[in-house]
Formats: sequence, structure tokens, C-alpha cells
Amino acid sequence: MSIEVNNESGEQVAEEDLVRLARYIFERLYLHPQTELSFILADREAIEKLHIEWMDEPGATDVLSFPMDELRPGTSARPAPSGLLGDIVICPQVAAEQAKAGGHSVQDEVLLLATHGILHLLGYDHAEPEEKAEMFALQRELLSGFLGREAPAETIA
Repeated sequence: MSIEVNNESGEQVAEEDLVRLARYIFERLYLHPQTELSFILADREAIEKLHIEWMDEPGATDVLSFPMDELRPGTSARPAPSGLLGDIVICPQVAAEQAKAGGHSVQDEVLLLATHGILHLLGYDHAEPEEKAEMFALQRELLSGFLGREAPAETIA
């Protein structure tokens, strides 16, 4: 399992927590042990450029996901094949604003965004109400299990 974290944001983030979270999610969703994932922690300017370029939307955002091999969760009887899951770009500055609004820590917000990003890479979406209910329930379950306590409320629309 290869999980890389590249912090280009200039902010302090507990990178080891991101790696442990990804491993936890990989195990719970039966991803192959050799699955690869990359986290990039970007500043506001960098994520705004990506947001405009890839989503054609102005302004900085909290998290962007860039899937590679279109992997999907496996099962205990049939784990997912190995592959390159993709890249997740998180902006700690936007996460800090959302954490303050949500009344929880910045690290909890970063972990929430990481969980959200991993689920997007695995094909989950929240465009439709049914999809949103499924994705956010799984997101809450995974993050609560990892934290060993209730996960923070979603600040992601």
C-alpha cells in the first residue's frame, strides 16, 4: 500500500493521521493492499486554480478528487484489484474556516475531507439525494470508526 502526502500548503497538518485514515478505509472497503493514493495539501491559490481548471468554478474549495484507475470497493470474498486510486487535494485554510463554522478541530475537518475525497475516488457521489444519503452515511461510519467517537458534522454540501 502506497499512500503519499505532499504538504505544499504551508500549514501544519498531522500527515501520519491521513495515512492511518487511508489504511483504515482501505481495509474496511476491501481495497487491495497495493492500492496507491496521493494526498496533496495545497494553499488557497493553488486549489483555486485547480477548481477553475477542472470544475470551471471560481474560488477556493475544500477538497478535490482526481480518480485514476476507477477502482471500486471490494468485499471480503472478492477484494478490489490493485491499482492507482488517484489524487486528493485538500486546502487546510478552507478546512480551518469550515472547522470553525462547524465547531470542531481543523484536524477533524481535514480527516472528514480526506474520507470524502477517498469515497469520491471510489465512485461515490452526492449529486442526487439518494446518492448523498448513501455517501454521507458511509463517510460518517468510516470516520467515526477511525476516530473511535462520533465524526464531526459534514460541512460539505
